[in-house]
Amino acid sequence: MPPSNPELPAKPYPRLRSFIKGLIELSASGTGTIIGARVKEPLVALTFDDGPDPEWTPAMLDVLARHEARATFFMIGKRAAKHPELVRRVAESGHAIGNHSWDHPSFPLLKGRWRRAQIRWAEEALAPHGSKLFRPPYGHQSVGSRLDAARLGYRVLTWTINAEDWRDDPAEVLISRVRSRLRPGAFVLFHDSLYSTDDLRYRDRGPTLEAVDQLLAELSGSHRFLTVPELLGEGRPRRWHWYWRSNLAWLHRLQ
Repeated sequence: MPPSNPELPAKPYPRLRSFIKGLIELSASGTGTIIGARVKEPLVALTFDDGPDPEWTPAMLDVLARHEARATFFMIGKRAAKHPELVRRVAESGHAIGNHSWDHPSFPLLKGRWRRAQIRWAEEALAPHGSKLFRPPYGHQSVGSRLDAARLGYRVLTWTINAEDWRDDPAEVLISRVRSRLRPGAFVLFHDSLYSTDDLRYRDRGPTLEAVDQLLAELSGSHRFLTVPELLGEGRPRRWHWYWRSNLAWLHRLQ
């Protein structure tokens, strides 16, 4: 499953840990995967993966509109091809659209030509509304898969905070998970749909809708919620050496 957070776990010697983390982040400054933005103001990018979904994406758009928040939707090309009206509605509502592959495979398991084909097919389905932003399915990435996306002109990004909303956690748990990790420049990962899951009951996006609604109600007075391109325009990208192997046992359980 996707890693919950790129942050190092809490350990003794916080100053030493912070120093080492700073060195690692500095080493990733040129070629690492984008995980957020360096800004001082309370600016945040909400991101939603795996849509568009004819039931849940419109409901999420309504929540965002109610709070005048903008977001970024990383869409599956196969779904976008079936629902072009939703792709258009997301774009016309002022949100950004990123590439999340054609049908959500784990990229490290594919040969380079198939990884590039996955991105190209999704790009065609998202045109003319897609941007040159790519988020690897499941967050799985190898050096080769990252270079393939870059070769096609894409900026590869993952997230700062993972709401971990692919299970059946209630809204209050999702809210607590995000609130405790929130920082200026964060990319927050949610799902407006689930393309694949190991339990069909997890497809219910009700808790995610409720969590986003409550978070926006609580934070809109103190934070601004921008698209990823807007947020990156406000500061420099934060990068990390993001390479995650495919979890074969878990992938085989997906439906």
